[in-house]
Amino acid sequence: MKIVAGNSNRVLAQSIAQYLDLELAKCTVRRFADQEIFVELQENVRGEDVFVIQSTSFPANDNLMELLIIIDALRRSSARRITAVLPYFGYARQDRRAAGRTPISAKLVANLITHAGAHRVLTIDLHAGQIQGFFDIPTDNLFSAPVFTNDIKERYEVDNVMVVSPDVGGVVRARAIAKRIGAPLAIVDKRRDRPGESEVMNIIGDVRGRNCILVDDIIDSGGTLVNAADALLAKGAQSVMAYITHGVLSGGAVARIAGSKLSELVITDSIEPTQAMLDSPNIRVVSIAALLGEAISRTALEKSVSSLFD
Repeated sequence: MKIVAGNSNRVLAQSIAQYLDLELAKCTVRRFADQEIFVELQENVRGEDVFVIQSTSFPANDNLMELLIIIDALRRSSARRITAVLPYFGYARQDRRAAGRTPISAKLVANLITHAGAHRVLTIDLHAGQIQGFFDIPTDNLFSAPVFTNDIKERYEVDNVMVVSPDVGGVVRARAIAKRIGAPLAIVDKRRDRPGESEVMNIIGDVRGRNCILVDDIIDSGGTLVNAADALLAKGAQSVMAYITHGVLSGGAVARIAGSKLSELVITDSIEPTQAMLDSPNIRVVSIAALLGEAISRTALEKSVSSLFD
């Protein structure tokens, strides 16, 4: 087994390799003067089981192209099996035609990864579970729930905790964590007028006196989360914190979170955190290296990955 890392999140790749007691495979990913990407594998991979770790986060197109070229280099170097490990799968929010004459970009990206030569895909908390069906190769969608559950139990008295889904679409994800910690569930009913903006309409559930934990897969602008926190506190919640898998946090999102009423935002390192995120007083990062490392190990040994979540 060999671990190859692109440039999108080398810190996470190094942590995964350390968990597996391996060294990252020697691979150079660089750019020519015109910004074309060049990949050179500097060790033999013939007949090897290779895992490519690359989040397709910002800059999404560059990181996606790096992934495709690395996969092609491995395929042409006779790797036995290539698994694309995508801690964050970019373009996942474009998973359906929301209006006429628009693309389904998530399916297009799935096709690109498949035709580049990947044999398997390993990712975590896809925005929509049906994206697994966009791939014509085996795809394992891991869940951050075990990581978040352990963190919540270590830091909070779960007797007074209420898990909250920030929208109706995330109820299944929030319910999974609520079930694990034995907490009740509430839902924020919201209406989104345009991308990046949301208006909180109603809270479904009694949150008075509760420590509320918002659970979601992606935080981008932060507007939805801030509005949800304000609405929960207005309904009598004692405090509001959030556990979000993928911290995209684009634009002024970090400043928006810092100035909000959220007591804490917990994100994973599926996307490499910026220095601003690390310096923020109410943003904390937990690692998914052990979760991904264990899934990689089980895949290589042909063991069950789904049993990780039993």
